[in-house]
Amino acid sequence: MAEKENLFADFPETSTEDWMEKVKKDLKGADFERKLVWRTLEGFNIMPFYRLEDLQNKEYLNTHPGEFPYTRGTEVNNDWLVRQDINVDNVKAANKKALNILNKGVTAIGFNMKRAITPEELEQLLDGIVLEALPVYFNSPDSSGLYSRLLADYVEKKGLDKTKIQGAEDFDSLGFLVLNGFMPCGKSICDCTEKLLKDVKDRLPAYRPVSVNAKHFQNAGSNLTQELAFAMAMGVQYLDSLTEAGMSIDEVAPRMQFNFAAGSNYFMEIAKLRAARTLWAKIAESYKPEKKESAKMHAHVETATWNMTVYDPYVNMLRATTEAMSAALGGAESINVLPSNIAYEEPTEFSERMARNIQLILKEESHFDKVQDPAAGSYYIENLTEKIAEEAWKLFLEVEEAGGFKQAFKDNLIQSKIDETITARKKKMALRKEVLVGTTQYPNSDEQMDEDIDINRLFKSQKKDTGNGRPLRIFRIAEEFEAMRLKTDNSKTTPKVFMLTVGHPAMRSARSQFAANFFAVAGFDIINNIGFDSVEEGYKAAKEAGASIIVLCSSDEEYEAFGKELADMDNGKTMLVVAGNPACKDELKKAGIDRFVHVKSDILATLSEIQTKLGI
Repeated sequence: MAEKENLFADFPETSTEDWMEKVKKDLKGADFERKLVWRTLEGFNIMPFYRLEDLQNKEYLNTHPGEFPYTRGTEVNNDWLVRQDINVDNVKAANKKALNILNKGVTAIGFNMKRAITPEELEQLLDGIVLEALPVYFNSPDSSGLYSRLLADYVEKKGLDKTKIQGAEDFDSLGFLVLNGFMPCGKSICDCTEKLLKDVKDRLPAYRPVSVNAKHFQNAGSNLTQELAFAMAMGVQYLDSLTEAGMSIDEVAPRMQFNFAAGSNYFMEIAKLRAARTLWAKIAESYKPEKKESAKMHAHVETATWNMTVYDPYVNMLRATTEAMSAALGGAESINVLPSNIAYEEPTEFSERMARNIQLILKEESHFDKVQDPAAGSYYIENLTEKIAEEAWKLFLEVEEAGGFKQAFKDNLIQSKIDETITARKKKMALRKEVLVGTTQYPNSDEQMDEDIDINRLFKSQKKDTGNGRPLRIFRIAEEFEAMRLKTDNSKTTPKVFMLTVGHPAMRSARSQFAANFFAVAGFDIINNIGFDSVEEGYKAAKEAGASIIVLCSSDEEYEAFGKELADMDNGKTMLVVAGNPACKDELKKAGIDRFVHVKSDILATLSEIQTKLGI
């Protein structure tokens, strides 16, 4: 056997201090913290680089996938179930659709129950579906537990092998409280849950009839540590209530499923799932289970809705792709990719096919299922995993000290924490420090919202506080931008924004591109230009084009002279805007130009004010 050669033997070791000295030198006096350290919404800092030494003292690094604390996965492989959910109103139509998609790569079916059904209708719904080979999930808005019982009756009637029936029901009384402000079956947390678990314990031993819907928090605007902390608090509330009622941790924990949302923060979402399994394993361990496997978290992941957009909706496919990748690499047991148009209409055959194929490509072409814990050993992701777990644990303890999840929700502690994140996130979005491609950045100004779109589906109202805490409002971060743009779509005339490009070629070009992108966010008609030899020539072209707004695009050094010339020429007839934030701003204001758009502008406030000024 050939002797191994150390390829790095001729290179001296470089310490972290050496790297920092090099970085500071390249920064030329700029502040390291402000320039290169990322302060996350989750409340911790992310360094610009990590090294081997940053992996010290992480005990789970010596474990394998399938070993406690399951940071590296609950199984010894990275396979997952490709799930697609079907709306059920007409059971025969839903059954036909289910049988159809089972031939197209789906390995798990979710049924979104739009109404209660009878045992006879359940038979029609499941006709031809081999339950012993296919996990089935039931989602019901009333969180009744009905479908686990119906399924157990069905399995007994058909003489199926009950040990092979897998899946879950979205029975989550605390999740129902979060969305509606009251419990689905009275004030008690455990009465209905305990009864359901006992009803199906022996009849469906591998089925999970209790869910923890962590996804509600992210889709209501929370950050990732909040989603994780509140999910842990909900889970603990169930464990406490049910074990106090006489059930064991071994009877309860394996029958629970956690439902997470995956957003577009790619590496953070991978780390979130790894942190979630770690925290839950530690929590479950504290209840002293007889079986080590009882500490495993069963995690289903659905692509997020809070960042979906109506304008340029195909970008939702790109978001869903990275989100599905995060879920797969993070070790989700099952994944549901939502169709790109679900925010504004019933999914079409095309949008469902595209959503389904995202997962199939990740499996069959990218082979994401073939590598165990692919994030293992990554200095960056391992540190993210630890930081997310630490911050989520701190917040979890805060909720516990406040009396547990239900009491903290009643006291609006949960809501206030999420409100803080929403405020910060909206500010970042308005300043475009967070970007929604196609909506807040690079919008298609020629696109208009379809008149047939149900506006009530786009903008959901806030439910009233019934005295048990203010219900969370599931919303999309794009809503305010879309409402603003919808005003333009519905106006009698679309404002024309003319880019008067003059002077320094590079600066006028860069600023016209910036300003065109800025005003297109409101759906205005953009008229861009290569450049004019004079302000007079540009102004004449703008008037001939019927411009409602003229944006002067030039360099800072030329703005004072060009601005005064333009203001004198127009004499208050047109809305004049300068693309930039020049030092001569005060002089330009005196001349009559008082609007400036630049990277520090609040785009939502600026464009809304301009709409009002134009009578939109």
